[in-house]
Amino acid sequence: MVARAAAIFAVLTCVLLVANYVQLKKSDPVNMTVITTLVERLNQNPRDSALRSEIRTLDLLSRKAYFTSKWQIRTGGYMLLAFISLMVIAWQVVEYRKKVSPILSEKQEDESVFQRSRARKWIMAGGGSLLVLAILFAELASNDPIYKANSLANKVNAPVQEQQPEVIPDEVNETETTVAAQSTENNSTAVPQDTTENKSETVTSVAESAPLKKEVAMSTDNFPNFRGVGGTGVVLKKDIPVSWDGKTGNNILWKTAIPLPGYNSPIIWGDRIFLTGSDGLNQEVYCIDKNNGKLLWTANIGKASEKPTINPETGYAASTSVTDGNAVYSIFPTGNIAAVSMDGKIIWEKNLGQPNNYYGYASSLIMYKDKIIVQYDQSTSPKVMALSSKTGDIVWSTDRQVKVSWSSPIVVNTGRDTELLLASDPLVAGYNPENGKELWQLQCISGEVGPSLAYANGIVFSVSDYSQLSAIKLGNQPTILWSSDEFLSDIPSPVATDKYLFLATSYGALVCYNVLTGEKYWEHDFSSNFYSSPMLVGDKVYLLDKKGVMHIFSADKEYKVIGEPALGEGSVCTPAFTDGRIYLRGFDNLYCIGK
Repeated sequence: MVARAAAIFAVLTCVLLVANYVQLKKSDPVNMTVITTLVERLNQNPRDSALRSEIRTLDLLSRKAYFTSKWQIRTGGYMLLAFISLMVIAWQVVEYRKKVSPILSEKQEDESVFQRSRARKWIMAGGGSLLVLAILFAELASNDPIYKANSLANKVNAPVQEQQPEVIPDEVNETETTVAAQSTENNSTAVPQDTTENKSETVTSVAESAPLKKEVAMSTDNFPNFRGVGGTGVVLKKDIPVSWDGKTGNNILWKTAIPLPGYNSPIIWGDRIFLTGSDGLNQEVYCIDKNNGKLLWTANIGKASEKPTINPETGYAASTSVTDGNAVYSIFPTGNIAAVSMDGKIIWEKNLGQPNNYYGYASSLIMYKDKIIVQYDQSTSPKVMALSSKTGDIVWSTDRQVKVSWSSPIVVNTGRDTELLLASDPLVAGYNPENGKELWQLQCISGEVGPSLAYANGIVFSVSDYSQLSAIKLGNQPTILWSSDEFLSDIPSPVATDKYLFLATSYGALVCYNVLTGEKYWEHDFSSNFYSSPMLVGDKVYLLDKKGVMHIFSADKEYKVIGEPALGEGSVCTPAFTDGRIYLRGFDNLYCIGK
């Protein structure tokens, strides 16, 4: 009876799973007829904010339904395996309980031998069936990577945005550095340059670098990796401009064309700026004079034999480099990582193995003391590792029970110690950056994790699209202080003060929360996309949209616009800051903005 009941439930579950799977394949949250109709209406009236909000709400509901169906398939698969297992076990019990006559004649054969043979065949057939079903439903329940590449946000904002190539911004981090700074002896005055002349000069000039000299202390103008000290998006710089115009050249000190494309952000040490670029085969590191935009040298890193598989939104150079003043360290989606001296000579180079990542590798580097931290979350053998900055040897490597991610690590002082913090489905975790030991983990995030973490005053903030925004209070046992699923980001990373959390979404929403309670102070809807992450500079927040307009507003509980200067070129890269200047990478050029 148990075997028969299990068989009936298995058949019913299988029918429901097939029906659910067919329905799931027919549904397309991005191209729903209703949404398409609403988008066409929005095309006719692109300033209708109410209609845009209605589309986004409907999109969110349809996507939640989609992921619920996927969860049902995965759960149903486990139930089906359980029913089949129960059925096979029950049948085995029945077979073993059958009575066999102990009296044999000369012409009779021992039935027990054949019974045991049949039992072995049933076990083999049942086990094989379980294996096939497990593989089948693992495939059905796998995450489809289609919705990040076909974001409805692009449809919703298409009527009011310029047509620029789709890209994923680099989510990179900035670390405290105590190494001596290096700068050029020739501190030439910043001179505005004409676009055409500048492009010609930079492309043809893989120039000799200026002589270097060591400084006694680290320059306050250094910006060694992305998103400020520790990679948290908080920058302590002075006299940052709030107005410029890329078309007229107002406050544009210079701009320089970059030879190969890339979506990584500039980093700065002394008088030198570093960027990377790649077309999939050629992988290059660039050094640019901070004062006049001149390309000082180009270093070629591990030419690829074939282009890795990437999404166009990620590109072949999404990861931002890191520097300690002795060298610049860069990584590419081929798995090549290298250290290049400040005068352009390759110190060491190695390949970590091409990461198995269906969008392309995008995590950026960060440093702790003399160690380069690499977050290598991929489909096979995800890990976080530390490489020696002097030799490139692996100092430590820690395996992670996570899925693919595109976020980048941050390094913060939590009050008790310095911790390395990472986010990836299904957890946020803290590590000792000295030896890679896991200190804690909390399962609170899921899906395709692109944004990096934010941190302020003992609280870590994690977010992922179709998951949740979580405020994690650190301590002996980290706990979730509050969470919300109203506004979620798939690309931009949040930034926090001791009072406010600022979160931007790729579809153009900007929100301010109370860091302690999760109370929403305000929200503001823009008509353009955000791939760049907001940066907190003093009491102001700088947020660059995809059209190249910088939205500058007060870091306050009320939305107060300070300025909205336009670059005149699209961008998805988060800017770098030094005292009095902003360095911003557009789709084609690197800009120096200053008074």
